[in-house]
Amino acid sequence: MGGARHDLPEPDAFTRPYWDAAAEGRLLLRRCGACGRAHHYPREFCPHCWSEDVTWQDASGRATLYTWSVVHRNDLPPFGERTPYVAAVVDLAEGPRMMTQVVEAAEGELRAGAELEAVFRDGVPVFRPRRSRGAASMA
Repeated sequence: MGGARHDLPEPDAFTRPYWDAAAEGRLLLRRCGACGRAHHYPREFCPHCWSEDVTWQDASGRATLYTWSVVHRNDLPPFGERTPYVAAVVDLAEGPRMMTQVVEAAEGELRAGAELEAVFRDGVPVFRPRRSRGAASMA
């Protein structure tokens, strides 16, 4: 991962598949084999039924905007140089809710329920407004 980055978690043996997939432009979720529900953030057990029968699954990259806030000031490096940015919570098409960032959105373009698609910045999944009705762009 190079030099110390304070804006990224440190991958471990369990989360490495998630971060490796993100570096390839793919969003992974965990899906429970017992109850069938997907969850995010990655855990070794299902937060719904506590089963340990969970596996990695490719997500579609589609989401809807649940809520957001435009951050105008953040004194923690490196976020201060990125202001303003849009911190958001999205509902993934597969069901889980995810904290993220919305990029490439014009002022006034965001609204609750807006359709989003995953894109990747420096190996991190972020979301932007969907530009087409086709498959989500993961490039």
